[in-house]
Amino acid sequence: MPEPRVPDPVSVLVVEDDDTIRRAVQLALERYGYRVDVAADGLSGLEAFRAGGYDLLILDVMLPELDGIGLCHRIREESLVPVLMMSARGDALDVVAGLEAGADDYVIKPVDTPVLVARIRALLRRATFQPSQSPPPEAPDHVLVFGDLSVDTLGMEVRLAGRPVPLTPTELRLLLEFAAAPGSVLDRRRLLREVWDYGWEGDTRVVDLCVLRLRKKIGSGRIETVRGFGYKLVRD
Repeated sequence: MPEPRVPDPVSVLVVEDDDTIRRAVQLALERYGYRVDVAADGLSGLEAFRAGGYDLLILDVMLPELDGIGLCHRIREESLVPVLMMSARGDALDVVAGLEAGADDYVIKPVDTPVLVARIRALLRRATFQPSQSPPPEAPDHVLVFGDLSVDTLGMEVRLAGRPVPLTPTELRLLLEFAAAPGSVLDRRRLLREVWDYGWEGDTRVVDLCVLRLRKKIGSGRIETVRGFGYKLVRD
């Protein structure tokens, strides 16, 4: 049976120093129809990223010249492109560092191709997310206001005290999930399912670190932790 292919060419940059893994990931993704470029170290990856215009980046944590954490930091200074981190270990410090640097998700090597492709597709869906129904232009309902925070669910724009807030696609999806149910407690499993598109049990640290990044951008008191349950968007 032929493998399913992506409808349009999607460009992916893979930054991995292990020749065998780099080539295996490239070939696997190309079989699914992705256009894949590769780099073998962090500095080469940064140069390729700046020259590229990629739809998604896959970064190994342990890279020569500039490690994956540092590379992700540099990328986030310039772009909100989806970033998937790869680590050879399930080490908590690697995972936390990658997510704190601005990565959207991570996988542990070795990773099966269907799992990797599923994570990529989930990231791309978040990056191209649009509301299922568009209200008429004159309707104000698509702008949700919480004090000095406004969320335009039609224009996909967030403003704090009138100034635009740059959010990654994952951060925006997370905020939209909270904004749809202000004052309601959302548990981590629900957020993994609705925001990260996990059809299986995922690591809730992904949620916690993304909430932390979101708080830094919209205000630390805007999203409240409800211990033992999850998080809620505070009503003003």
